[in-house]
Amino acid sequence: MSNTEKKDGWVGVLNGQPKIGQFSERSRTTKMGDIHSFTEMTGDKNPVHYDEELAKKTPFGKLIVQGGVTTGLLNACVAEDLPGPGTVFLSTELKFLKAVGVGEELTARVEIESVRDDKPICKLKTTITDSAGDLCVDGTATTYTMALKGL
Repeated sequence: MSNTEKKDGWVGVLNGQPKIGQFSERSRTTKMGDIHSFTEMTGDKNPVHYDEELAKKTPFGKLIVQGGVTTGLLNACVAEDLPGPGTVFLSTELKFLKAVGVGEELTARVEIESVRDDKPICKLKTTITDSAGDLCVDGTATTYTMALKGL
């Protein structure tokens, strides 16, 4: 390959190379079952997730779901939609701004901020908002997308 030829790092990626400004959103309503499932996976039995009387006395004023339940929608956006299948996180930086309770509708959004041409790497803006439009999580992520065509 000559010095003037550029390598296309996105060859074989199922969704192809994304464009700056593209975004994906996913929404869902949290459930008590999410808390139980997350506890089963991680062992997180924090009383603010289970003891309603105690949780009402905290600054949250209610039972809250674990942060991993809240941010799990970002995983689905990235792996299923944008950049899409074959994508994994290389890094994330997340700021938890508002606790999320059981029965709240959340919308996760990932937006492409930068894309490398030579490697299937993107930088994303990540947000999660509640049904009132309040920002619950704000952050960034860097992703790598594996070529899956032909495997």
